[in-house]
Amino acid sequence: MKKRLAVLVLALLTILGYLLYRNQTPEGATSGGLVLYGNVDVRLINLAFEVSGRVASMEVAEGAYVETGETLARLDVRRLTLARDVAEAQVEAQRSELDKLVAGARIEEIQKLKADLEAARTEAANARGHAKRSKELVGRKLTSLQDYDDARSQAEAAEARAGASQAALDLALAGTRPEDLAAAKAQLAALEADLRSAQVNLDDGVLRAPAEGVVQNRILEPGDMASPERPAFTLALTEPLWARVYLAESDLGRVRQGQLARVLSDSFPGQVYPGWIGYIAPSAEFTPKTVQTTELRADLVYQARVFVCNPRGELRQGMPVTVEIDLDAEPLGQPGCQASAQAAPSALGSEARAGSPGRLDR
Repeated sequence: MKKRLAVLVLALLTILGYLLYRNQTPEGATSGGLVLYGNVDVRLINLAFEVSGRVASMEVAEGAYVETGETLARLDVRRLTLARDVAEAQVEAQRSELDKLVAGARIEEIQKLKADLEAARTEAANARGHAKRSKELVGRKLTSLQDYDDARSQAEAAEARAGASQAALDLALAGTRPEDLAAAKAQLAALEADLRSAQVNLDDGVLRAPAEGVVQNRILEPGDMASPERPAFTLALTEPLWARVYLAESDLGRVRQGQLARVLSDSFPGQVYPGWIGYIAPSAEFTPKTVQTTELRADLVYQARVFVCNPRGELRQGMPVTVEIDLDAEPLGQPGCQASAQAAPSALGSEARAGSPGRLDR
């Protein structure tokens, strides 16, 4: 009886000790590290043409790796080319008009105006003489008063024509008004802006990759109508790449942004990918169903992103990974792949030392 009682007491003490250990040490945590489980995430972007038109060609297919600036698709740009040509012709016409205003009257035009002025003056002098003679004849009653009035009117008209010729010559010699030059320059600037807009539209007839990535979806095909509201491709960016994990409330005080981490995948046993804590959510959420944990599903957790270096492109969207966070290491001031790789030998233990498959040499 006493022997059975002693065994029962020993069993109870063992269970109590295990429960105390569980309460004091969170699951997956050690004195210097924390083990979490999550999935790889990447950024997805939908690529669409900036202008509307019919698709002429699709240069890449799903799964293709593309570099920044690589051509992905082309539109039929015949109308866009014509619009650019019209805008270019309008600019040239207005530029010629502005040059004419700046240059002013030609020498030949000024010489003609001078000749017209001399002719008008001669005509005016002749008309004045005729009016004077008509006045003398009226005094001697050799002509009618009406003849004198006609001669005087002709003289006044000739004087006015001479004045007009003088004014025309003065305007030609003075050159173009500053206000006219300013208006012509403003019109030229507006047409040049139209030309640049037409050129941009023409350039947008070619869809290029904004960053390195992998084509995930090819949505349009040659002959389809494209528009800014209708994506042509879905591109999965190769950088940044991160492991989406979840932290318990008890771990928030031990995990800080910039701390070193290691990412491991069952798809590549032995491969260690350097990383660092890049983001910790400011608000809690209920534990997602995808989280691998023995704790209750209703517990509140905080999402974190462990940015990871993937130089060989082995990690992919949705891949399950194991994340080991070094809680003893000081956060990196400027985290990145190069800084993580350099700090890995001393901060992450023997598995990340030189020669490890996961170490980056760049």
